[in-house]
Amino acid sequence: MHGLGNDFIVTTQNETEGYDLPGLAKRLCARRINIGADGLIVALPCGEADIRMRIFNPDGSEAEMCGNGIRCFTRFVYDEKIVPKKDMSVSTLAGIMRPELVFEDNRVTGVRVDMGSPVFENDRIPVISENPALSNNIIVLGQPFSVSTVLMGVPHTVVFLKEGDSVDPSVFGPAIETHAAFPKKTNVNFVRVLGPDSLRITTWERGAGLTLACGTGACAAAVVSSLKGFTQKKANVFTQTGKLVIEYKDTGAVYMTGPAEYVFSGTVMQDGF
Repeated sequence: MHGLGNDFIVTTQNETEGYDLPGLAKRLCARRINIGADGLIVALPCGEADIRMRIFNPDGSEAEMCGNGIRCFTRFVYDEKIVPKKDMSVSTLAGIMRPELVFEDNRVTGVRVDMGSPVFENDRIPVISENPALSNNIIVLGQPFSVSTVLMGVPHTVVFLKEGDSVDPSVFGPAIETHAAFPKKTNVNFVRVLGPDSLRITTWERGAGLTLACGTGACAAAVVSSLKGFTQKKANVFTQTGKLVIEYKDTGAVYMTGPAEYVFSGTVMQDGF
């Protein structure tokens, strides 16, 4: 499945029983020599919510949450009748998320997710700095950057680019991701403000590299942009393949609405594991 090109292998606990999930993610997500994906998502039973979601990056690391991933996951468990509810609770390492399926003419057209509230405290993100996480300065590859970091389920660092700025995300993304200021690493979002209700974003994902879209990154970018007065509290965040609608409520909650699409379904032969 994919959400704006951010693609995932989505399956259940029964299908992966007995397998080492980090190792399985490494093998199955390898492009060209296996299915290929930005992550492996597994649905598991849960006592504290309707369902539990675990997501593993292509390098085998487990992510706390994934915005595009949870939309795909929600549609999958609904269509498979694992959770036959149009709105549900999903347990993740970042807490319980509350997605809701969006319908038009009885057809699923997207998923709206209550992503919770962003966290700005340095020690909780975490960020090592004497400056506030929202107004930090770092030097990467000899170049100074003004950055803002928030915890939006996972750590996200936002870099605003002005017209004329030439920054290669594939070069500076991994350098910022592994900067000493971020002891658990960070996702990196390169953002251009298009107008009072529009942003364009390119994301370097921790553990995955450049992706076509990132849901939690879009949320982080919209929150920071709103707080800095660049955009309103509701914004369209454009990726390479489409847009997400992000709403930063006065209550502090962030809502994300976007698509969740199927690519194919199938069976992996035993040797493929």
